[in-house]
Amino acid sequence: MTAQDRDQDRDKDRGKDQGEASGAEQQLIRELADLLNETGLSEIEIEKSGLKIRVARTVSIQSAVAAPAVAAPGAPVKPVASDPSKHPGAVKSPMVGTAYRSPEPGAPPFIEVGTRVNQGDTLLIIEAMKTMNQIPATHSGKVTMILIENGQPVEFGEPLVIIE
Repeated sequence: MTAQDRDQDRDKDRGKDQGEASGAEQQLIRELADLLNETGLSEIEIEKSGLKIRVARTVSIQSAVAAPAVAAPGAPVKPVASDPSKHPGAVKSPMVGTAYRSPEPGAPPFIEVGTRVNQGDTLLIIEAMKTMNQIPATHSGKVTMILIENGQPVEFGEPLVIIE
C-alpha cells in the first residue's frame, strides 16, 4: 500500500471525498479568513482534533516608477542610475522598521519631491520596536525622488530618498 492509498483511505474513513471540506470545516475556514481581514495578519494556522488548517493571503507591495523626464535640446543629460542604492545622493535606511513620511497620521509629510533640505533636516521617521526614529538628511540639496510609501516596511540599507 502506497502513502497515497493510505491518505485516500484515511479521507474515506473520515466520511468525505478527497479534497472536499465538510460544512463545519468550510465555516471554520471562512471565520479564519474574516479574522485575517479584521486583524491585518497575513497568515493564520490552527490544529484541532487532528485537523490542521492554514489560511494565508498574499501581500503585494506596489511601487510607483516615475516616468523619465525629457531634457530640453542641448541641455546636458544626467545618467540615470538603474539601481537607486548606488546613487551618490541616496539616503539609506539605517535600520529595519516601518517608514512614515509624516510625524503623525493626517499631518503633512516632512518632505515632497522638489523640497530643498539642509543637512540634518528630518526626511521621515522609521518605527522600530515601538520607537520612532527620525531619519535626517545626510547632505543639503533638493529631494528628487522619494522611494518609499507611507507605512511601508523597510530593510537596513534600503534607499529611501534621493537628494541632489
